[in-house]
Amino acid sequence: MCAGGVPEPNRTHPVDAALAALGIRAAAAGVNRERLKHRLAPWEMRIGLHTGPAMAGLVGKQKFAYDVWGDTVNIAARVEQCGEVGKINISEGVYKRVGHLFETKSRGSIEAKNKGQLPMYFLERIMPELSADADGITPNERFHAEARRV
Repeated sequence: MCAGGVPEPNRTHPVDAALAALGIRAAAAGVNRERLKHRLAPWEMRIGLHTGPAMAGLVGKQKFAYDVWGDTVNIAARVEQCGEVGKINISEGVYKRVGHLFETKSRGSIEAKNKGQLPMYFLERIMPELSADADGITPNERFHAEARRV
């Protein structure tokens, strides 16, 4: 799990997290191509994104760790759990913040454990006109200009 906008809050954390998710998915696909060449099982992963307030801080007495918690973190975990292998699943909150920058696909409402029905979307790629590459992973200058308006 990772968190954007901590320890210093920023307005672009959903965009930053979506770009990171695209990069992670692309890197995992590259690793899996190599694994298949060596007849190894693919590395399966799901990515889930949610946005909202969270608590963060150091925990521990002997060994310290930085941790995040709260309902936002719980929903992010549910969004990931309801995702599909190799896909980026995003909550409605993320969709509302980044949907104009990325191609998405509505999944409708999905039953999330202890949260009920949550509207979810798959994040596919950066919009073609906002992408510097054919795969929709690298943003262009226009993307950055649009993202500053989030």
